Amino acid sequence: MVLVDKKMLIGGLAMVIVGIILTASISASMPAGQVGMSEEEVFDLMVAQQEIQDYNTLSGILIGIGFLLVLISFGARRRKGSVKKVEKKSAE
Repeated sequence: MVLVDKKMLIGGLAMVIVGIILTASISASMPAGQVGMSEEEVFDLMVAQQEIQDYNTLSGILIGIGFLLVLISFGARRRKGSVKKVEKKSAE
């Protein structure tokens, strides 16, 4: 029997799925340049491409955190009858 924290597993899977969808949609909208662009248009294109790349990095981080939550969910639940910590009061 595998001990799984279902809330954490579902949250992690949701983050992975959303990250993959964002990565696919962001990558499809990469702006392309044209021949004969002015300096200002080239600069705007480079800024737009850098923004797309940054959004792609953020969606990759979202996928990574979701994957970590999925992995953590397999060991996060306590077993029944596990040892509980008891604090002992010191005699003063």
